[in-house]
Amino acid sequence: MGDAMNLGRLLSDTARRLPDATALVWGDRTWTWAQTNARVDALVAALRRRGLGKGDPILVQAKNSNQMFESMWAAFKLGGVWVPTNYRLTPAEVAYLGSSSGAKAMIVDDSFPQHAAAVREASQALERVIVIGEAPDGEESYEALVTEDNGGDVEEAEVDYDDPCWFFYTSGTTGRPKAAVLTHGQLAFVTNNHLADLMPGTTHWGDASLVVAPLSHGAGAHALSQVARGTKSVLLAGEKFDEEEIWRLVEEHRITNMFTVPTILTRLVRHPAADRVDHSSLRYVIYAGAPMYRADQKEALQKLGKVIVQYYGLGEVTGNITVLPREAHSLDDDEMPLGSCGYARTGMEVAIKDAEGRRLPAGEQGEICVRGPAVFAGYHNNPEANAKALRDGWFHTGDLGRLDERGFLYITGRASDMYISGGSNVYPREAEEVLLTHPAVAEVAVLGVPDPEWGETGVAVVVLEAGQSAGAEELLGFLKDKLARYKQPRRVFFWDELPKSGYGKVPKHLIREELYARGDLASETAAQ
Repeated sequence: MGDAMNLGRLLSDTARRLPDATALVWGDRTWTWAQTNARVDALVAALRRRGLGKGDPILVQAKNSNQMFESMWAAFKLGGVWVPTNYRLTPAEVAYLGSSSGAKAMIVDDSFPQHAAAVREASQALERVIVIGEAPDGEESYEALVTEDNGGDVEEAEVDYDDPCWFFYTSGTTGRPKAAVLTHGQLAFVTNNHLADLMPGTTHWGDASLVVAPLSHGAGAHALSQVARGTKSVLLAGEKFDEEEIWRLVEEHRITNMFTVPTILTRLVRHPAADRVDHSSLRYVIYAGAPMYRADQKEALQKLGKVIVQYYGLGEVTGNITVLPREAHSLDDDEMPLGSCGYARTGMEVAIKDAEGRRLPAGEQGEICVRGPAVFAGYHNNPEANAKALRDGWFHTGDLGRLDERGFLYITGRASDMYISGGSNVYPREAEEVLLTHPAVAEVAVLGVPDPEWGETGVAVVVLEAGQSAGAEELLGFLKDKLARYKQPRRVFFWDELPKSGYGKVPKHLIREELYARGDLASETAAQ
């Protein structure tokens, strides 16, 4: 017998309590809690009949849809592991996720046939492909599985606290993404924690959540809290980011909470529709994933009122490190801990540590470390990464920061050279590794620089092999099918050599300084 609640119970319980209330809205279609739960149960029964069960990973390559939403709950109830991808990844990148996770089944939108083929080719473990939409010959249709007779009630699998239910892929600083293992017990804590810290008072009925981010990442974790409280989730009709549509949905559905990233929030606030529609229903507009410029915070507060909430976290702790609640956001600079991402979340402990693992006093910079029940169970099949990240009972984030006397956290840098473009983490090493396979490239450094629209975008500094030639267009074209677009640098500079440290390393800050010194980045700074 298991010693923990199967997370799938959140959906089963809400469907029993509020069968006829609206669970999900997508375009002009709606589903009640009873309908959503029945579809999920039918899918679980169909998967079980096909030999899938406890511990089996299910890869999902899909844009936001009711099926994408259902796949999460089906994986949980099955006792399997949900393995969602960022749908913008290339077939080669998704093939790696399929093989490294050991996925036994793949649920895929009919718009991604190359991804399905790539996973099939790369992965021995894959037994079946289930297609949302038009299924080609030899593949099974998702809707056909959901409409099979499930032969009565479906029981959620018995699970233990530490049983995995979600592989949350994080781009590693070592190039290849790593699967952070999230568990039933850990995510039950995260769900409570979100309700306590991010959206206190989110109630059973009358609340509505707008889903503007992909369910494969942070928005998926937020969906847990919405389902636990019977809050309606509204999906955008298309995948194109459309400010006009978002504001129309806020007004039409009296949206009370939404989860965004700073670049998206700023675009929404500046859009003329924000002045036309009634958005007085908004109580929590949550932003995470990157710092927000102070001028943009003020603009959001003036336009939306005191509804914005910031948090800082990583996939490994599913967002649970710090929170800067509505009350801490102010138009008055003196009332607000400027530049802070908040204080430790309920039940979590944050410490700043030096290289030897010693706790540093307030005001001193070191690595941000965290412990508590939101911390993941480790990386799947990756003992080296676990030894590095999980030491002395703490999760080491790889981010640098300091705490003030009151316990507010300030992020001061990144131990890795990651940058954040449009709310997505980009690890330059991935682009660097691909560019180094080009015959003309001898050395390369990719780094993030300020960008008025995306927050940051990548630039590549390239040293060519002696006697070889290649232009910027050729190198950017070379990256095109090998990396998701948001990971591709937008500009290329050619230098005779890269600056090196005494250890022979190439520190990014030296490259950045030289880019400015040469005038290559003058236009970007002016844009800020």
